[in-house]
Amino acid sequence: MPPGGVVMLRNVAVVLVNGFLPFEFGTICEVFGVDRADDGLPSYDFAVVAGEPPPLRATLDFTISPACGLERLAEADLIALPAVGDDRLGLNAGRPAGSPAFPEDLLEALRQAMSRGAKVLSVCSGAFILGEAGLLDDRRCTTHWRHAAELARRYPAAKVDPDVLYVDDDPVITSAGTAAGIDACLYLVRKEQGSRVANGIARRMVVPPHRDGGQAQYVVQPVAPFCDGSLRDLLEWLRGHLDQTLTVRQLAARANMSERTFARRFVQDTGTPPQRWLTGQRILLAQQLLEESDETVDAIADRAGFGNATALRHHFRAWCDTTPNAYRRLFRGDGHREIPD
Repeated sequence: MPPGGVVMLRNVAVVLVNGFLPFEFGTICEVFGVDRADDGLPSYDFAVVAGEPPPLRATLDFTISPACGLERLAEADLIALPAVGDDRLGLNAGRPAGSPAFPEDLLEALRQAMSRGAKVLSVCSGAFILGEAGLLDDRRCTTHWRHAAELARRYPAAKVDPDVLYVDDDPVITSAGTAAGIDACLYLVRKEQGSRVANGIARRMVVPPHRDGGQAQYVVQPVAPFCDGSLRDLLEWLRGHLDQTLTVRQLAARANMSERTFARRFVQDTGTPPQRWLTGQRILLAQQLLEESDETVDAIADRAGFGNATALRHHFRAWCDTTPNAYRRLFRGDGHREIPD
């Protein structure tokens, strides 16, 4: 939890415009709009906002009339923008020269919200709305790989990475396709409210609690929890044995594959090489222990499979851009006593 135990993510608004994609809209609603207080999880003050005069038409040819207008964005901690269809982006019929794709009052409301400290998050082609508002200028960002080149062409000041699932260039978070939008939402929950909350939401949604944003978008097979056969069983086994020293040769043997076949299959199924996946899982375990236990950094390093505190600090800084103790202070708040290394 953030310093002093203050929850920094209470008020969430999702903005709809004509041509929105229903499923991507639904994923944001599922993460932030469902009351899970019965599971001991925080509830969000959640609102659907009309980014243009309603009724607003979805790509599946139905309409919705949100009760809230753009004034609702003035109080939001997070503003989420679901994907919009190709027609709305002008990718099918072409976009008329000099004609804005989105209304200026929406773009200005987004600028003002971010200037006062709100975070903005886009799913898939929702990044184009942020680009139109100038909020991607000089920032790393991503979108669905099909649209990455066009996003970079229209907004040349944006630093578009087409190969990742999501990018956090605080306070702007952008994500790739549908599942990556869920990943980005859960990542933000974890960052702001800790692993217990993010894992609890993921458990209710029956989705992976975390995928590293640096994973490739081009995953041939479904992601790890839905792998078939030997790799699915292996990944479950690995999560329970992260404290062990494990080599690709050992893992390939356990999966009854050659090392080359195993390495190729692993990337196909998870989007990342075996050792990087292992490191990511170990970092997740270390984060959870730092948030929820009073164990020393040395003890956590041992339990998470890093061997010693020096190795944990090295990997933790590379993955999280902070130290284990600084992370612990961030999530546990100033009221907790310092846990020695």
